[in-house]
Amino acid sequence: MNERTAGAQGPEFAENCANIGFAEARTHSAGSYWMAVFSELRYPPTRLAKVFSGLLALFLFGFATVATVSGFLLYQVLHPLRNATTLNPDVMMGHPTTFDFPVSGGSAHEGWLFPGLRGAPAIIVCHGYLSQRAEVLTLVTALQDHQFNVFLFDFMGHGTSPGTTTLGYRETAELRSAIAALSSRDDVDPNHFGLWGVDMGGYVVLEVASTDSRIAAFAVDDAYDDPRTMAQLEIQKSGLTALPYVDRLSDFGFRMINYAFRDEPPVSKRLARTAGVPKLFIQSDDHPALSNQTLQLFIKAPDPKSTLREPQSYRDMSDDDRRNYESQIVNFFLQSIPPTTTH
Repeated sequence: MNERTAGAQGPEFAENCANIGFAEARTHSAGSYWMAVFSELRYPPTRLAKVFSGLLALFLFGFATVATVSGFLLYQVLHPLRNATTLNPDVMMGHPTTFDFPVSGGSAHEGWLFPGLRGAPAIIVCHGYLSQRAEVLTLVTALQDHQFNVFLFDFMGHGTSPGTTTLGYRETAELRSAIAALSSRDDVDPNHFGLWGVDMGGYVVLEVASTDSRIAAFAVDDAYDDPRTMAQLEIQKSGLTALPYVDRLSDFGFRMINYAFRDEPPVSKRLARTAGVPKLFIQSDDHPALSNQTLQLFIKAPDPKSTLREPQSYRDMSDDDRRNYESQIVNFFLQSIPPTTTH
């Protein structure tokens, strides 16, 4: 459009055209500027620019390497190798029955219910990280021998249960679902449950015990206050946290994966709700970091409470040490919620 035509349209129209032309010129100028910047970074004309370009490339490469390492380590932690032990409950001692209960997503988990005295409380045994239900069967047998009903299952990402572990966040919902399903049965006490859990299972036990009034007694072994803590402990085992920011980036990734639980406080914040509930905190000397976490939880927990210290963790004990350990667990539950039909 020429000036005569613009003038014929009026001064305002002419001014708008001028503004549009200025904006286009400015946009073109900005684009040319950034193209020049990228061109200099790609083909630096001076020695200083070459040094800066090299340092920037080195930084980006280093960040990408650290981010890749962090992501790989976190993936390994959250997707542990599953070596599920296949057992047929029909031929197992204790005559367990298969009992399925629903979990989020519309699927179901398979559990084993070892029958005790009809109408007596049920003790739910929660295995730990990198473990499965088949590895705690001797404790189940010891409890069943004293007439407790005993229930156990595999947490997600472990044993026979597929999925990705969250080190306690979503596993808590699994335990809640198991309790709800068991409460509908007429052969267990629907209002009194006992819980035992180790590391990840211990965290889950604490979470449920602090919010469910049906938990009448619980024992935790090498428990921790927050799943983020467990994730970092597992990542540190790789030895790669010596690389800068691996721990921070892996923690950031873990929090993003579990973003739905971003407002979930440490379990110690709710321990006061377990006042009046008998509780046992067990520490093992061969897991000092988790042992210290359990000690701090014990200190913050209200009465009644007791503590027990063992030289080794449950899964690493010799047969004799394990029998002694299981005897102490049985005695704790016998004193706290004896297997009777009246409570």
